[in-house]
Amino acid sequence: MSNTVVGIFEYTSEAQAAKEYLLKNGYADESVDIEVQISDDATSTGAQVYKEESGDRISDFFKNLFGDDDDEVNNYTQAGRKGTILTVHADSADEAEAAAHILDNYGAVDVHDYASKITDTSGSIYNVDGAYGAPQSDVSDTNPDTIKVIEEDFQVGKREVQTGGIRLKSRIVERPVEENIRLRQEYVSVERTPVNRIATEADFETFKEGTIELTEYAEVPVVSKEARVVEEVSLRKDVEVKDELITDTVRSTEVETEDLTDEEKIRKSGFDI
Repeated sequence: MSNTVVGIFEYTSEAQAAKEYLLKNGYADESVDIEVQISDDATSTGAQVYKEESGDRISDFFKNLFGDDDDEVNNYTQAGRKGTILTVHADSADEAEAAAHILDNYGAVDVHDYASKITDTSGSIYNVDGAYGAPQSDVSDTNPDTIKVIEEDFQVGKREVQTGGIRLKSRIVERPVEENIRLRQEYVSVERTPVNRIATEADFETFKEGTIELTEYAEVPVVSKEARVVEEVSLRKDVEVKDELITDTVRSTEVETEDLTDEEKIRKSGFDI
């Protein structure tokens, strides 16, 4: 069942601000209505000037909401004639409660105390069929007469980020090498020397069959390889600690007080300041 949330504001600017917030947070434009009961001059000065021609329409509106509850109809009608009426048509109870909470935060008045100019939280919920839904006591605990002083804390933390690194990769490469070496080679040859002399006794001792042999030798290159460790490459991490000054800005609420006693009296009397 659809719900209607009604908030009455003493100042039109508060109602406009509440409407803008509602529209920015998912509420459709056709679901949010503002009824201004004060003139432009009165809006600028804060004076509450009642437009007589809209009174019956306001009374009929609240009669449709409250039915036979004449006291509530009268209270809300009188409050609506003095202020600005903001109406929100919600599709669910949760959406209605959220809207009421927003109206409270933007300064909706307590209708029962509005006659005596005591501002309090409001934002009542009504069913579209006319049944009055009492304001939810847990919807908001914010007093519109209170300005919250907020200060931002400045906190600096640390986190690690990767800034670089070194990777070692090994591979096998080949390169040509050269080396000079001197090799010795033996050759056996036969030499014949012509001789013409008388054979001696010693010659006759060798005058028999025999064999003489002489072997040739040669040097050839012999290649061998020996692996030697000539260098060791490793990774080492060095840590450098440095101080860095972090600058930023923080925000805080400053509250200034201004005495409006005389201006308030004039405003209530209905005259421009």
